[in-house]
Amino acid sequence: PDEQMDLDDGRWEDIHVITGALKLFLRELPEPLVPFSHFDKFIAAIKIQDQATRGRCIRDLVLSLPPAHHDTMEVLFRHLCRVIEHKEENRMSVQSVAIVFGPTLLRPASEEGNMAMHMVFQNQVVEHILNHFAYIFPE
Repeated sequence: PDEQMDLDDGRWEDIHVITGALKLFLRELPEPLVPFSHFDKFIAAIKIQDQATRGRCIRDLVLSLPPAHHDTMEVLFRHLCRVIEHKEENRMSVQSVAIVFGPTLLRPASEEGNMAMHMVFQNQVVEHILNHFAYIFPE
């Protein structure tokens, strides 16, 4: 069942419908964009105090992702960077995008533990990747 979608259909004009569908798709994946096996590593990396070391560590972690995860992340984050470029019109700053996508892209295998604390770090990881996109995904 290859369902054909008419993107000219009026119901797709509301950007919130598209964004909601994308977030739902990403949330419903059996494994998040950042695989469960990498969750703790990314959280540990974002806590590194030295900026240069933290930057290298996160870049290396992104590079170590399975190809499908890495390539999807590159396409998604390139798009999110374009969204952020228009923050004056859409009110989607780096922080806003990170709050929306952090818990969806990066989540622990089990929901135990300090979810509020995790969320802060999940958002910081997404924010870091957005802020350092060109370094993490060089042309």
